[in-house]
Amino acid sequence: MNLIRKMTAALAFSAALGASAVFAQEITLRSSDTHPDGYPTVEAVKYMGELIKERTDGRIAVEVYHSAQLGEEKDTIEQTRAGVIDLNRVSMGPFNGLVPETRVVSLPYIFRSVDHMHKVMDGEIGEDILAGFEPHGLIGLAYYDGGARSFYNSSKPIESLADLQGMKFRVMQSDIFVDMVNALGANATPMPYGEVYSSIETGVIDGAENNFPSYESAKHSEVAKYFSLDEHLIVPEVLVMAKTSWDKLSPEDQAIVRQAAKDSVAKQRELWAAREVASRKMVEEAGSTITTPDKQPFIDAMDPVYEKHVTDDKLKELVERIRAVQ
Repeated sequence: MNLIRKMTAALAFSAALGASAVFAQEITLRSSDTHPDGYPTVEAVKYMGELIKERTDGRIAVEVYHSAQLGEEKDTIEQTRAGVIDLNRVSMGPFNGLVPETRVVSLPYIFRSVDHMHKVMDGEIGEDILAGFEPHGLIGLAYYDGGARSFYNSSKPIESLADLQGMKFRVMQSDIFVDMVNALGANATPMPYGEVYSSIETGVIDGAENNFPSYESAKHSEVAKYFSLDEHLIVPEVLVMAKTSWDKLSPEDQAIVRQAAKDSVAKQRELWAAREVASRKMVEEAGSTITTPDKQPFIDAMDPVYEKHVTDDKLKELVERIRAVQ
């Protein structure tokens, strides 16, 4: 009997030791970003990784693959849903066809300012939208700044709505962005971010739309010297995690990852604000012409976009909730 007890105890100890070893082994989470090394979103995820590593005593690390090393955003979304990629920083636009709530925060001029966007996304509305990712195999962790997006082109200064007529602009692969450009009288051309430079250079498109840091870091300012501050979109970026990767973590580690993501937001905003100023200065010094058209005609032209994309009561209510935030 004593022998049986000793064998049972030994087996139990061995099992516990094995479980402890599995629990203690390091997990490396692969994170994707289309932007180059040093870009605010890339650095924010690196910072999140440092926090996670510190708070898990080195058990969990984050490895950031920048510069679209794992693919363009549309492709990496599918890889993340499949669990091939663990973490992904993505613009809201490519999610518009998958997570209905993201369509509302991707609407042109839905946010009055960056401060308004922060108040909305940092509050209950933002949390509700993050929850909308889970049914699609993703865990929404946090929002990063993507700045205000404006048009830039290789042909002429854009000083009014009339100047846009007939011009061809690259947009993200989002129906809202396509309809927005078309409503302004221009022609929308969806294409991957990595193809924009050569497409402007060769005349396939006249230009694109984005923020100053992207315009500068992707070197689009070299081939499109005219930047128009119409600020048609203030779209937050989102950091998501594969649900399959999330489910492998203990509840304690899930809490650590979620909190580290939230804690990285302030760091990203700080880096973003500094980068916007620096990027604008760089492109101006390199010879870009910046114009500021009257926004009201642009805003007035957006009614058909809202009518087409805000169709059900839930999305209409979300628009009103956002507009009500002061």
